[in-house]
Amino acid sequence: MKVINFGSLNYDYTYQVDHMVMPGETLASRGLETHCGGKGFNQSVALARAGIPVCHAGMVGEDGGTFLEICRKEGIDTQFVRTCPGKSGHAIIQVNPAGENCILLYGGANRRNTPEQIEEVLSHCEAGDILLLQNEINLLGELIRGASERKLRIVLNPSPFEEKLLGCGLERVSIFLINETEGMQMTQKTEPEEILSALGRMYPESEFVLTLGEKGVFYADGKGERLYVPACPVKAVDTTAAGDTFTGYYLAGMLQGKEKQELLKRACAAAALAVTKVGAAASIPYAREVDAFLSE
Repeated sequence: MKVINFGSLNYDYTYQVDHMVMPGETLASRGLETHCGGKGFNQSVALARAGIPVCHAGMVGEDGGTFLEICRKEGIDTQFVRTCPGKSGHAIIQVNPAGENCILLYGGANRRNTPEQIEEVLSHCEAGDILLLQNEINLLGELIRGASERKLRIVLNPSPFEEKLLGCGLERVSIFLINETEGMQMTQKTEPEEILSALGRMYPESEFVLTLGEKGVFYADGKGERLYVPACPVKAVDTTAAGDTFTGYYLAGMLQGKEKQELLKRACAAAALAVTKVGAAASIPYAREVDAFLSE
C-alpha cells in the first residue's frame, strides 16, 4: 500500500507579535523566522518522521529547491513534485505570546497543478492506496474524482475551508481529519457531538477525526462508534503545524495497525510536542521523541 500526499509546499514567514494586527493598525513584530511549511509538506514530513514511506506530489516555483533538499533528507519521495515558473506558495503567520496564530496564504505554484499532472500521479496508484489531500491546492475535485475511480482510499483535511469545497464530491472521502472551526463551517453546528452527528448524516460512509486543540480529539464513524482522547497538557509556543502533525501521526498509527485509542493518543502526543517549538515542519517530532514523551 502506497501513501501519496498531493499537497501544498509553502515558505512560512512567521512573525512574533504582541497581538494580531487589527484593521488599520501598523504593528512592529518582535521577531521573524522563515521556515518550510504548507499543510501538504508538513503532513509528508510528519508521516516520514512517524516511520511511514510517503510520496509527495505537488508544485513548487523556481525558488523551491529547499523543499526538495529537505524531502531528500527526510526520505520523502519527490518524483511527482514539479517546478514551474514563478514563486512557490507562501504564508504570512502571526504568532502571539499564547502561541495562537493567524495565517495569510499566497497560493503561488500550489495553484498551478494541471489535469495532466494529476493523471500521471494517479496512474501510478493501485486500488487500496491512500491519497492524502488538503485544500491549499487547485483541482481538488478532479483529484477526488480520479482517486475514487481508481478505488483509492481518500483522506482529506478540508483546510482552509471554503463553501465550494462541498461541491468536490466529498461523499467519496474515506476519512475526514478536521478541527473544530472547520467542523462548524461544514455543519453550522457548534458542539462537538452535534458536529459529528451532522457530518455522519452528510457522509454516512466516512470516518471522522475531530480535533479540538487543548480540549482533545473525537473519533466517529457511520457505524455509531465514538471515541474521545484528551489532549496532552504542554506550554504552547507556536501552534503552527500542530494539526498537520496530528494528521501524519494518525495515518501512521493506522497503517501500523495500532488500535484507535492508542493511535489517537499517540497523534495527540505528537501534536503536543509540535506546539512546544516555533515553526512548521521544523517543529514536527520524530517517532523516538514521541515514544520518550509518552513514556514519561
